[in-house]
Amino acid sequence: MHRKQNAITIKINKMETQEKTIITIESTVNAPVEKVWEYWVKPEHITKWNYASDDWHSPWAKADFREGGNFSARMEAKDGSFGFDFGGVYDIIRKNEYIESTLGDGRKVKVTFSAAGNKTKVVESFEAENTNSVELQKGGWQAILDNFKKYTEAN
Repeated sequence: MHRKQNAITIKINKMETQEKTIITIESTVNAPVEKVWEYWVKPEHITKWNYASDDWHSPWAKADFREGGNFSARMEAKDGSFGFDFGGVYDIIRKNEYIESTLGDGRKVKVTFSAAGNKTKVVESFEAENTNSVELQKGGWQAILDNFKKYTEAN
């Protein structure tokens, strides 16, 4: 009797794990959480604070603000010399408390909003990318958060 044996091929993928660097920035905004939340998520406000320095701006922003919805914003130098689109997908949304998203390059971002009367602490943590130094990334994201604080408190 002749038995045919099935050949089983097992492919093993070597998985390389690399520890991710998490950068955390924060600011306390002198405004109630409902206002802070609105100014954080609505495109008409995002364009007013979403840049790191005064020689940059954010000419447009779009947000399908729901879990699974996409967001994007244009960030560019006012003189037109450089710019880029920045976006991703909303993963988890808990109104006035928490937003978790995945950027277009796969990095995770988590933002918590903690109300304390007429003040709101905003803490943002994100996975660092490998192109720019951690210090440069932290400084840039903190400058944007500082612009958010300034804009929200002034309006």
